[in-house]
Amino acid sequence: MANGAAAVATKLRPLARDVTPALERKTTTTAVAAMWRRLQGSDNWEGILDGETLRGEVARYGELVDACYRAFDLDPTSRRHLNCKYGKERMLAECGLAGAGYVITRYIYAAASSAAAGRWIGYVAVSDDATSRRIGRRDVLVSFRGTVTTEEWMANLKSSLVPARLGGAGVNAVNGDSVKVESGFLDVYTSADETSSRFGGAGSCREQLLREVGRLLASFSGEGDDVSVTLAGHSMGAALAMLLGYDMAGLGLNVLAGGEKIPVTVVSFGGPRVGNAAFKARCDELGVKALRVTNARDPITRLPGVFLNESTTAGAGVLRPWRDACYTHVGVELQLDSSFKVGELAAVHDLSTYISLLRADDKKSKQHAAVKREERGGGGVMGKVMEMVGRRRVGALPWHDAAMLQMGGLVQTLGII
Repeated sequence: MANGAAAVATKLRPLARDVTPALERKTTTTAVAAMWRRLQGSDNWEGILDGETLRGEVARYGELVDACYRAFDLDPTSRRHLNCKYGKERMLAECGLAGAGYVITRYIYAAASSAAAGRWIGYVAVSDDATSRRIGRRDVLVSFRGTVTTEEWMANLKSSLVPARLGGAGVNAVNGDSVKVESGFLDVYTSADETSSRFGGAGSCREQLLREVGRLLASFSGEGDDVSVTLAGHSMGAALAMLLGYDMAGLGLNVLAGGEKIPVTVVSFGGPRVGNAAFKARCDELGVKALRVTNARDPITRLPGVFLNESTTAGAGVLRPWRDACYTHVGVELQLDSSFKVGELAAVHDLSTYISLLRADDKKSKQHAAVKREERGGGGVMGKVMEMVGRRRVGALPWHDAAMLQMGGLVQTLGII
């Protein structure tokens, strides 16, 4: 085992003896371990989307993503402002997930542009020995939060399609510039923090992730155990997870020496569209599996591409010629539905709402979601959108005008959506 693997193993094995019971679930150890490949999308979740086992595991990942919000320091007077409040060893415990069964190996930072300072965006973790036995494999997890800072909101409004140019020279030689993704998400993924984060975020979000995930896969691939990669994120974080899945599969980071592929699965909570039809086709070709968890009333899942998308350009209709220039969802949808009163519309995109709907059989779920939203200041992500859109200006750009561009969605090819 390489030195890197030995270091990680040293952290994992003592924890395996001491961990408290994992997050409360109704599924059994045998059920998850026996069907883990199906749960990761080996057959595109055929016949199990409504199953309790899948929803329990998806909710578990949702809680691991939710920790990114709970640990993000928004106090402008804090030394850790816009970084994680806690060190890696205690972050999950501080967020109420002491028994989650994962060991964080690295924090990840992202800059919304090359001129911006890096902000803490999430973490990379590995399942400990006890959890690995329960779920049937060693799981390498990357967890991303959604949009919070003003710079990230600005990046999200850059909704023109641009060539992805990810996944290595071989991928680009085959696809040229036909594979396109949303420019704002690509900017957050690839921009390097020129000032470098004082908490260790050297290089772009992409560079940090490829180094760490590559290191972990190289470490564990020699153990003889099954290994999976799960990329989980909410909102903008879901888009970053999709870009990472495409990128690492294109680079072959998940391919073992004997040619066997380690499964790469994206679990997207309230995720927007990320790329065009060529991007989707290439993800499918590379074997990247994506489970899109959506709230039927969440408008973010219909952006970008409100009018021109995979549905409106299908078949032989008049919009068919626009197909290759339009945004297209990737993966299989797990749609959740709920009824919201007018005053609750700000909650439709909030991650706590998603977790609550996944655990809909829990009588306390609605109360749980309300408490989580209150902890974040009311309306969660959608509340922040509404607040920001109502402001007059951020820098030189009126938020109202920018929001109208984002919601227009009629002329994508002109860079509006």
